[in-house]
Amino acid sequence: MQVSLTTTGSLERRLEVAVPAQQVASEVESRLKRISRTARLKGFRPGKAPFTVVRKQYGEQVHAEVVSDLMRSSFAEAMNSRQLKPAGGPRIEPIDLTPGADLKYAAVFEVLPEVKLAPLSGIRVERAAAAVTEADVEAMLESMRRQRPLFAEVQRAAQATDRVTVDFDGTVDGQPFEGGEGRDVAFVVGAGQVLAEFEAAVVGAAAGDTRTAVVRYPAGHGAAALAGRSADFTLVVKKVEAQSLPQVDEEFCKAFGVDSGGLEALRAEVRASMERELAAVIRARVRTQVLEQLFAANPLDVPRSMLEESVQQMQLDMARRMGVRDASKLPAREPFEQPARQRAALGMIMSEIVRSQGLAVDRARVNSRLDDLVATYPNPEEARRAYLGNPDAMRQVESAVLEDQAIDYILAQAQVTERPATFKELTGFGQQEPAPDAGGTSNESPAT
Repeated sequence: MQVSLTTTGSLERRLEVAVPAQQVASEVESRLKRISRTARLKGFRPGKAPFTVVRKQYGEQVHAEVVSDLMRSSFAEAMNSRQLKPAGGPRIEPIDLTPGADLKYAAVFEVLPEVKLAPLSGIRVERAAAAVTEADVEAMLESMRRQRPLFAEVQRAAQATDRVTVDFDGTVDGQPFEGGEGRDVAFVVGAGQVLAEFEAAVVGAAAGDTRTAVVRYPAGHGAAALAGRSADFTLVVKKVEAQSLPQVDEEFCKAFGVDSGGLEALRAEVRASMERELAAVIRARVRTQVLEQLFAANPLDVPRSMLEESVQQMQLDMARRMGVRDASKLPAREPFEQPARQRAALGMIMSEIVRSQGLAVDRARVNSRLDDLVATYPNPEEARRAYLGNPDAMRQVESAVLEDQAIDYILAQAQVTERPATFKELTGFGQQEPAPDAGGTSNESPAT
């Protein structure tokens, strides 16, 4: 076999291969003989057809199969002999496939870049030092109370935080419109669950009162019939309920899945959950710093095939989050090119760290990570069995653990400083409290 290799780009190579005609003919002959032993041809008993007839019947097909197989095997042999690491499959360009002649073809491919790691001691990381305090736990319990408010009917005018139940009818130019009416619609005043004009209209109204509201819809409103127009609404207040927070008692604990142990057990679960969240946030921030500096310190040419694969995966991930199922409506590729380039480069850099340091997946860490993952499910043991029974899911867990091990190795070489911080600062807890559940019924309409 004759091989010539040409560099046609920073990572692109062109490999020209010539396989002797005798080798091709010998393999074709061998396969035809095997076929002749069992071939069923019209006019002959199985395996008794003359070899010349078998060759005429199957020769062209077998030659094509042999050429395809020899291309694969000779390409792999050439890669091994030259210690090349292709980044993806080659593009084959036939040169001469004529039966009886030397098999000649060219394979155009990209190779993986050589990764020469910059000293890890140059990486500087700031790690937040924080702990979950008793005050943090109390604040979380208070937030949980606000998530499950109690409402009791009152005979007074509605005010902020009250839940009101209304019937409403709307018209545009004096005519009713689709979705412009609602019955027994409940919402909490000030929670932003309905249009601001509705909230303003019911403030100061008691059960039995009638109020009006004028709603001006923007030009870009989703309902084309309302875009850029005004609607007049009449609202009848049917009920006003004052809000109060529940006591942290046994019933409250059970509402959050704690069936025994009462408040102390709930506090313990809340603290454990907060500590998991805090550790994950700190770890994520450290990881981001490490990866960004690794990328900056180790510039690499990324093979086009790897870049395209990374871009497409990011497009698909975004489409799934957006609920897009039509492949023709994927997001534009341009915004993903740089993140995809960084992802592909970091994959090669981290692989080199794992290889050079002989890192292997730590089974104890896999089990620990699995414990953290299933702890968030209602039935952790069932979730664990589901993970263990899913090879793809377990590979993802193991890959994440191996990356963590590589990050730990990097941190051991890097310059790490600690900065005091708080749970609220790092997690953003309390910055956007969820609106209280209004309960009752609510229909999709221009009012909501």
